[in-house]
Amino acid sequence: MHDLSLERNPIEILETGRSISDIIDGKIRQLYSGSEEPFYVVNLDNILERHLQWISLLPRVKPFYAVKCNNTTAVLKMLSALDTGFDCASKAEIELALSLGVKPDDIIYAHTTKPLSHIRYACAHRVNLMTFDNEEELLKISLVHPQAKLVIRIAVDDSKSMVRLSPKFGARLPTVRQLLGRARELNLEVVGVSFHVGSGCTRSSAFRQAIEDARRVFDVASVLGFQMRLLDIGGGFSKIGDFQEKFEEFSEVINGSLDEFFPPVSGLEVIAEPGRYYVESAFTLAVNVIAKRVVVEDRANKCAGVARVMMYYINDGVYGSMSCITFDPAHSKLEPYPHRAVKKSEPRYCSVIWGPTCDSIDKITESYWIPELYVGDWLLVDNMGAYTVSVTTDFNSFEKAHIYTVVTAETWHINFAEILNLETQCGFFFPSRGVPLIVFLPRCQTCFICNQFLALWAV
Repeated sequence: MHDLSLERNPIEILETGRSISDIIDGKIRQLYSGSEEPFYVVNLDNILERHLQWISLLPRVKPFYAVKCNNTTAVLKMLSALDTGFDCASKAEIELALSLGVKPDDIIYAHTTKPLSHIRYACAHRVNLMTFDNEEELLKISLVHPQAKLVIRIAVDDSKSMVRLSPKFGARLPTVRQLLGRARELNLEVVGVSFHVGSGCTRSSAFRQAIEDARRVFDVASVLGFQMRLLDIGGGFSKIGDFQEKFEEFSEVINGSLDEFFPPVSGLEVIAEPGRYYVESAFTLAVNVIAKRVVVEDRANKCAGVARVMMYYINDGVYGSMSCITFDPAHSKLEPYPHRAVKKSEPRYCSVIWGPTCDSIDKITESYWIPELYVGDWLLVDNMGAYTVSVTTDFNSFEKAHIYTVVTAETWHINFAEILNLETQCGFFFPSRGVPLIVFLPRCQTCFICNQFLALWAV
């Protein structure tokens, strides 16, 4: 059984009447006298809410959370309790998932270019499901993990995405028949197809085309004698900013395309690899102003016509929690705001916010208009859960942000028997938001949604 107990996990229960803001206020007061280290507050309720939205909008698609996005233990335990699968890309990620009680069958080794020793590790621990996109990978797998269940990753049109992956990964459609033929020669079992339309996808049509392409590969594989039973539609999903409404649009297109090319009667298992979708808005980062400089008449600054520019130095930056600024186009603009209450009458000054390291590339904002700050002030940054914690470095040996995990008492003690209706219609809602989510599904007792709630109920 999944373990999310307080005895083993330092999770703070948020009692009725208290908010995440109260937790942040309390942590800042605690740190005020002796430390100014950065920290995160993680809202597990947010992750549960995202999960309920996922299974409501994509009922046929089981999420396999992308561990690389954020490998915080509490997050992984929460998702394990929700009975998601896990997308792992290395031996260490597989090892982490297994150490938390995840079953090998709930892991997909979703990397097409794997070190031989990592494939051996997967084999030794009965992690059989893994991806490939080239002949050399097939040869490696045949040597050390011949019983693997293989998923061929295909390159798809990701030209409308902010982060493209097909230039690096995925077999081109014209090469698929030859590649599957080689798998047959090596006596390897290919069970499915995967693709990834990229992160920050802006066109729902990309999913439809990719699913149609996958259908073609299924047909080729069937002719070659493979029993195909799995489709992996990848990740890159988001629900913040401009993508909040797009996720619902994408869901409609995905559902329609699945029904068109892989009808439910086919018995196909459909999975996805969401990462940022689950954690992006669950993390709030708190940073401290450790230094300040006022620059007068600096012709190099970008605050046109402004003679006085404020420069602030905070205790986290692009070598720490904010590396997304430099490598993640889907999350490259951060907007720190003062923790203290700001009056409308306070003047705003053109400001530059720097990270703490000795490198001039460590810049958070430029030409940023905010009220005047002082050394010791705290800034907050929302939506800091995706590709932040998992990609920090030790450059200059600045301390990494501490992580405080919070869940409401309502969610912690929720009785899922009261909100689960196992009849022809599943009616469920998320109590801490009071938002009804009605999903009509025939044969409800065996549907994915009901299984999710039964898993939660048993925790």
